[in-house]
Amino acid sequence: MGRREQIIACTRELYEEKGLAKTSVQDIADRVGVTRSLFYHYFTDKDAVTSAVLDSYIEDFLAMLKTWNDRRVEGDVEGALRTLVPVLRRALFERGSFRRALASRENASLYIDFINRVADRAARYIVTTTVQDYGRLHEIRIEHVYESFYVLILGVVGYLRTHPEAPDTVIEDIVAQTLHLDRSKSEA
Repeated sequence: MGRREQIIACTRELYEEKGLAKTSVQDIADRVGVTRSLFYHYFTDKDAVTSAVLDSYIEDFLAMLKTWNDRRVEGDVEGALRTLVPVLRRALFERGSFRRALASRENASLYIDFINRVADRAARYIVTTTVQDYGRLHEIRIEHVYESFYVLILGVVGYLRTHPEAPDTVIEDIVAQTLHLDRSKSEA
């Protein structure tokens, strides 16, 4: 792991332990074992390292999404929906204090930036993988595919944040209805 990656990893740890507001550049430098000036060689300021930390969370989510995509059975739309919702819940709720703090009022602009970056990266990934697979077996009955996924991701995340008790089947139905998915099982 290079120095830049060490700084990101240590910053992420500190944000989980102390929170974003209570972590200083000096705290980060001390944790990594470098001087503040070396920190500034890699990042212009705390906002820049925070952006890199957010990217690391996005990469974690994309890895979860890739694992889900690799494990789903082509043509089994119901199975894909059923296994996708737990992935979304894990990404939203099974993280430390930093992720929860992102959704707070004082971090609202940072959270909006983060969730838009998640929606962009996830929508691009799904469009180039899952949608292509689906299109080999079914008609894609939506226009503006990337944009539809982007808006759907934002909507599902927002809904689950405010309605964490929502049954998985409701989320599955919302996804299927929004995307006009053919839920009949196809033969691959």
